[in-house]
Amino acid sequence: MVDRSDPSSVVWAPEVRAAVPRDLCTDCGVSRSSDPKQCGQACQFIKPNYPALETRVHGRTRDPRRTDEIFFGPFRRMVRASLARPRQGAQWTGIVTRIGERLLESGAVDAVLTMAPDPEDKWKPVPVLVTSADGMSQCRGMRMGYAPLLALLEPARARGFKRIAVIGIPCQVYALRSLEATLRFEKIYVVGTPCSDNTTTENFHTFLNLLSDQPDTITYLEFRADYHVELRFGDGRIKEIPFLQLPISKLPPDFFPMTCRTCVDYTNVLADITVGYMGGQGEQWLLVRNQRGEELLGLLGEEVRISEPESAGKRVGPVKGFLKNVELAAGGLPVRSMPNWLRPIVGWLMPKIGPRGLEFARARVEMKAIETVLHLRRQYPQRVKNMVPAHVWALVKPYGIEIGRDERP
Repeated sequence: MVDRSDPSSVVWAPEVRAAVPRDLCTDCGVSRSSDPKQCGQACQFIKPNYPALETRVHGRTRDPRRTDEIFFGPFRRMVRASLARPRQGAQWTGIVTRIGERLLESGAVDAVLTMAPDPEDKWKPVPVLVTSADGMSQCRGMRMGYAPLLALLEPARARGFKRIAVIGIPCQVYALRSLEATLRFEKIYVVGTPCSDNTTTENFHTFLNLLSDQPDTITYLEFRADYHVELRFGDGRIKEIPFLQLPISKLPPDFFPMTCRTCVDYTNVLADITVGYMGGQGEQWLLVRNQRGEELLGLLGEEVRISEPESAGKRVGPVKGFLKNVELAAGGLPVRSMPNWLRPIVGWLMPKIGPRGLEFARARVEMKAIETVLHLRRQYPQRVKNMVPAHVWALVKPYGIEIGRDERP
């Protein structure tokens, strides 16, 4: 169990300071440190500099000759992967958890900074320091909500840890990389998971209540690359819901915060290895970004099965449809509604003719780029020139969105 009081526990959740209130904040934990002013340097929602950090972390920035790097950031290779022996309770087969276990088993790190479920709410994330491979099993699965992961960097240092691993989402990883040179750890491994939309745990419970009349029995939820959400229940039942039949219109307008609507890093480009689902087509999708990422994947040896990612379908049509809906939403107007009789038909067609594999991943990245520009223009026009990197403008240009004169850095 997560122990909030005993530093000797293998899964320890130390108490942290209160957050400093900030605009456009995902509470990565920096504001809860002994020097909350570091947010000005670390936050990706102020003035991100991806080319500089990509060069520092990976030795180079995105190569325009490798088209997919414009979408996904620098990488050495992309693979589809799954564990030969899937871990019970894992979100997919358990690759992220197993990497954490192997880092601790091999002595490569002293501790892993990651998330565990709150003892009182299985869906609420709690940042923890894990010091034993056995403790990683308590961290399996998906959580939804804000959790100040980086607030644990100071407790980790105070415990004398020299080598750590951090498992985090993009806004946490960007802040970590911005501060990395000042943290005084001998080595930091970074395992990143993609993220585009987060919400509060309370809002997530509202979503679960709309999906099932027995929300308390849901044990698993995953947005899959085949355009379905998969739910699993405590009695073993599985329910699959097509994206088009999700009750999105019944969610409150602020269900997804403005930070998530204006995030420019879906694929966690500053991680050593990104482990997600978008390009996996039923398996996980790994982007090995640098030599340290190769080390992390190498820790799994023959435990992991690897194949080449595939790509099918065309993304332009769905992305253009998304653009039109976001233009309405960003302007305060209701989005276009599809007739109920048509939803099952389109839901059946999309996994067969819509973008799949890497094309699905490219579509999602373009959608996030479009969403970022349009919502910033509507809500924070003065921030566009500082918050939108050059590669995002490259992604939206094919859809008729051009950088304005006052939007240039």
